[in-house]
Amino acid sequence: MKIIEKIRRKAEDPHGAEPVTLAFLGDSVTQGCFEVFKDQNGNIDTVYDITSAYHTYVRDILCTLYPKAPINIINAGIGGGSSVGGFERLHRDVLKFSPDLVVVAFGLNDATGGLQNLEKYRNAMTGICKTLVENGIEVIVMTTNMMTTSKGNDESVLEFTEKCANIQNSGVLDEFMKVAAEVSREYGCKLCDCYSKWKKLSENGVNTDLLLSNGINHPTREMNRMFANSIIETLFE
Repeated sequence: MKIIEKIRRKAEDPHGAEPVTLAFLGDSVTQGCFEVFKDQNGNIDTVYDITSAYHTYVRDILCTLYPKAPINIINAGIGGGSSVGGFERLHRDVLKFSPDLVVVAFGLNDATGGLQNLEKYRNAMTGICKTLVENGIEVIVMTTNMMTTSKGNDESVLEFTEKCANIQNSGVLDEFMKVAAEVSREYGCKLCDCYSKWKKLSENGVNTDLLLSNGINHPTREMNRMFANSIIETLFE
């Protein structure tokens, strides 16, 4: 991808070359959300750990490979966010920073609306990719992790956990990820298909529920590294 050449130029000429900026547009996984817990008032809250978010790992890897090239990261992930919301805030949260590359990762929250939400997802993902490409920005569409396949045993989030399990087990999330891949191909974006990797793990006997830090839809810190490694592989394809 062109951004690798730009990083290389920055590493070779830190003073003279233009800065390098990567933006990550997504939901709570992108933001850096992990475990869920009850606060002192009995409300459900989330552990935020930006140091273990996948975009932090991406920056760390790139800085290891190109130690003389400073890498600017825009974290445009928002918990509870959907593709529709991402499209609405695209200019405010991403385009105003003139990034060289944007990694787009939506689908978990979109899919909770069921298949009736599929066309809204397609339209929003199309709008995001089309707008970025028209602005000369490179795009990687990254598919999501799997959600839980069982209802779990945390009574405080049981209803939502069951809902997510039904979405995963019925193949609804599969359909959303197919759309993400289709939109990616349509607009010439790179596809980083992490969802297929999760499915492959499941097919080979891995209990993917244990790879979710909140037992619902947030991958563990270790699995965020898988996202990061997959993005780096995509960058160098």
